[in-house]
Amino acid sequence: MGDSGRISVGIVGASGYGGVQLVRLLQDHPKLELVYMGGDSSAGKPYSDLYPHVGPQLSLMIEPIDLDKIAECCQVVFLSLPNGLACDMAPTLLAKGCKVLDLSADYRFTDLSTYETWYGKTRNDRELAETAVYGLPELYREQLAGAQLVGCAGCHCTASLLALSPLLKQGLIVSETAIIDSKTGLSGAGRKAAVNMLLAEADQSVAAYGVARHRHTPEIEQVCSELAGHEVMVQFTPHLIPMVRGILSTVYATLRDPGLVRDDLITIFNAFYRNSPWVRVLPSGIFPQTKWASGTNLCYIGIETDPRTDRVIVMSAIDNLIKGQAGQAIQCLNIMMGWAETLGLPSLSFYP
Repeated sequence: MGDSGRISVGIVGASGYGGVQLVRLLQDHPKLELVYMGGDSSAGKPYSDLYPHVGPQLSLMIEPIDLDKIAECCQVVFLSLPNGLACDMAPTLLAKGCKVLDLSADYRFTDLSTYETWYGKTRNDRELAETAVYGLPELYREQLAGAQLVGCAGCHCTASLLALSPLLKQGLIVSETAIIDSKTGLSGAGRKAAVNMLLAEADQSVAAYGVARHRHTPEIEQVCSELAGHEVMVQFTPHLIPMVRGILSTVYATLRDPGLVRDDLITIFNAFYRNSPWVRVLPSGIFPQTKWASGTNLCYIGIETDPRTDRVIVMSAIDNLIKGQAGQAIQCLNIMMGWAETLGLPSLSFYP
């Protein structure tokens, strides 16, 4: 326990956008206390050197990554690192009794050979990886309740899967017809210097990336296949939009029963998410905007059917840094600790 009787928490890799969202959310959480921040290139600096706006509330230094020290002072560790690093740290932290939430892709896959194919790193922690729970609470709430290791879901995956899950679970669509068109703000690319992220390059322009080979594809397919009870392949195309935060995923699929209308599907979605406080299924004829979710842990879902093409169209809007990353990680931890999953998380957007 921390000094205040709260659970002591550490963040490794707090210098990125996901890290600074975690810092903000942890400041507002009544049962969590941030006691350690670890980093590599920024070690030895006060965290407020990187983000001066947090200075008055947070006086922690960024320390060199020392797994023994982390385990000594932290009950829970968030690993907010590039892909391929968490799997070298998590085994030691877990062996020392920490709960670990990984925000990278390292523990999202039930079959590590899929990870090795798409991420190009050979793994030797298969047994441990099999104990990891996929960090999408709306689908894996029961498994999260007793978890020690969580592989938090990707941002595009969160928006896409929340749109697709009721359709696949209830067998409402011809699964191989599912197409996901997803658009994300620039913060999804992380806090790094890159030519395509410059204002002059990205502003007033929309561009697809990772076409037919984006790394979130196998992650989405893994969960879709589990929901449908058979192997499912999806077509997933992400796009970069000139805004800072937010994801809008639009999912298209052919209905098995063309007689289903919009209100039928809204009823089905509301029933599916009846115990999910962070999913808002919108009323008939209302479709989500990313601004509504900005700064919150909410996912807004809008639904339409097209009797001309026999397709369903589901739109899903989230904040990529909150429900798509840091907020969802805290939502997972709330469930792991047996707390209300809404605890300490924002539900009203920065609007406009």
